[in-house]
Amino acid sequence: MDPHITEWLNLAIRWVHMIVGIAWIGASFYFVWLENNLNRVNPKTGLSGDLWAIHGGGIYHLEKYKLAPPQMPDNLHWFKWEAYFTWITGVLLLAVVYYLNANIYLIAPGSEMGVGTAIGIGVGSLIAGWVIYTLLCDSALGKKPMLLGFVLFVCLVGASYGLSQVFSGRGAYIHVGAIIGTIMVGNVFFVIMPAQRNLVKAIEEGTEPDPRLPAKGLLRSRHNNYLTLPVLFIMISNHFPSTYGSEYNWLILAGLAVFSILVRHYFNTRHGSQKFAWAVPVAVLGMISLAFVTSNKMPTFSEPAAPVAQQQEQASAAATAETTQAANESTHADNSIFSQVQKIMNDRCVECHSANPTSNMFATAPAGVILDTPEEIRVNAPRIQSQIQTRVMPLGNLTKMTDEERDLVVKWVNEGANI
Repeated sequence: MDPHITEWLNLAIRWVHMIVGIAWIGASFYFVWLENNLNRVNPKTGLSGDLWAIHGGGIYHLEKYKLAPPQMPDNLHWFKWEAYFTWITGVLLLAVVYYLNANIYLIAPGSEMGVGTAIGIGVGSLIAGWVIYTLLCDSALGKKPMLLGFVLFVCLVGASYGLSQVFSGRGAYIHVGAIIGTIMVGNVFFVIMPAQRNLVKAIEEGTEPDPRLPAKGLLRSRHNNYLTLPVLFIMISNHFPSTYGSEYNWLILAGLAVFSILVRHYFNTRHGSQKFAWAVPVAVLGMISLAFVTSNKMPTFSEPAAPVAQQQEQASAAATAETTQAANESTHADNSIFSQVQKIMNDRCVECHSANPTSNMFATAPAGVILDTPEEIRVNAPRIQSQIQTRVMPLGNLTKMTDEERDLVVKWVNEGANI
């Protein structure tokens, strides 16, 4: 497909995904806040609480009924389409970015996995995630919310680890996010909405609603609330290669999820007391710790490589020799390291990162990073180091950058990125 068309298709779907996602998350956060801030002191007959609020120059009075008003209103707004369209656009985005470009973004560099197999694993993980989740919720664990939450977290960490073994770090992260997103929209479609329909129907018919359905809906709604921040991080994680590009990417994701859940729990409970105020500084310290760990746990390419890396090294041995020889021949009189770095950039990176990319994958340089001139290479030196040290770039290692070349570029940056 034409890269210009692909880029704009990506943009259009991502934009809609962001809009409906904000609408879904905003509504979810607002109703949790509303529930937690209702005035429940001496409520009027039939009410469980009310709230006065001011916003946008107007004063609002909101009331929550214990069950329902004496007569159902003609127009009752249902919050569902925000969730449905968030998932639909998310799946479309997954297909356009990761499945149509599986060799670049999804399959780990050097892997012999076929595109069809990779897509099958990806789609299968979404289905398996929902099935396992709903079976656990409907089991005896459903009556023990804390234990259930812990088991579900362990399962998601297990999924993160497993996917990181078969996909690229970026591909693994986005599929964990897709599993969570599928669980969240599944909760809305299969549990929360049926419970609400049952409640409305019972009220209209004057019968007693089944109490089990609202209880299940409440449990799943709470899960959605706590899963929101982790999935939001995953949505933006492709901008941070030190997370998904780390050899411990699944543990980093688990840590970030824990800190997100802690912060969410504090905001869910702060209306009643401040006993969970410690969660915020703990989350901040946790983020600082992860930043430190990722900065000191970068792969060292001079050490024995993993099997996949060994295969890459063997496959590109001839190319490495040619690159080294050509770099030596074109070195300036002072034999500067930069001449070799520039040769590596030209051979491995400029195909995409150029004012006029020659790659058929991109119409313009990804992220606006252009490496045509020495000055442009120097300005982008820190980004170059981060991307190649974590093996995130080149994408899918399609240009077969070797470990020796990565070491040389990192050395150049560490020595001051002189040109």
